[in-house]
Amino acid sequence: MKSTESRHPLIIHLFHFGLIMIGAVIAAAGVEIFLVPDNLIDGGVVGISIMVSSLAGMPLGLLTAAFNIPFLYMGYKYIGKTFLLSCIFGITIFSVSLFFFHPIPGFTNDVLLAAVFGGVLVGIGVGIIIRSGGSLDGTEMVAIILSRKTTPTVGQYIIFFNLLIMGFAGLLFGWDRAMYSLLAYFIAYKVIDVVVEGIDESKAAMIVSSEWDEITRAIEARLGRNVTFLQGEGSHSRNETKVIYAVVTRIEIAKLKAIIMDVDGNAFVTIHNVYEVMSKRYNNKKSIH
Repeated sequence: MKSTESRHPLIIHLFHFGLIMIGAVIAAAGVEIFLVPDNLIDGGVVGISIMVSSLAGMPLGLLTAAFNIPFLYMGYKYIGKTFLLSCIFGITIFSVSLFFFHPIPGFTNDVLLAAVFGGVLVGIGVGIIIRSGGSLDGTEMVAIILSRKTTPTVGQYIIFFNLLIMGFAGLLFGWDRAMYSLLAYFIAYKVIDVVVEGIDESKAAMIVSSEWDEITRAIEARLGRNVTFLQGEGSHSRNETKVIYAVVTRIEIAKLKAIIMDVDGNAFVTIHNVYEVMSKRYNNKKSIH
């Protein structure tokens, strides 16, 4: 019999593939029930497939799967096998779900509502898939490959591809539909951020102060947070000091600033966003006093 430890990776993979399946179904519902009935499109391969489906009368699910094949083949040498399998699984479930949702009539005749709710559903679905290690859009793989060989970044290539697709959508469906499609794409983009990065965004602070010991004790006592010490040295004075690294929630950041200012008004502090924290101690901190 296999040990519990050896079964954990399989359970994790099955859980991720289950989430990818859920995300693909949600995204397909957003496309077929809200976007397609009102001649709105999504970005990437799905957007291209919607336009070709409208012109040729071919099933959207079939086109989405077919158009992704060359992109997956191109990306085979550049991406890991696990990611590739996740993409193939997600695209397959998404394409099958498009067939399933196609006979269902659109939920609204209001184009604005269709753009909003279609964008939200697509964003939720794609966000779940990305967070689970997959992707629905083969153009992202092309963007990754091109970014390795040229100056523009992956994000810049994706924006360029989608603006080009939206331009063709304007010629095909009219510029008002193209603008509504841009609205749906923007909403989906922001929802993806929320799903992938989480609503409970944390903050990390780097604190440089000669009163590092007192600030540390105050943070532990009043916030119930542990901190990490980094070794630092002043460029001018050449004096060695400890730099405090602390991670807190957005709600706690104001109190952290107050603690620092109470102890040392001359402290040097930088604060930046943290999208994910992996630590049992962080999630199970002591109660705040």
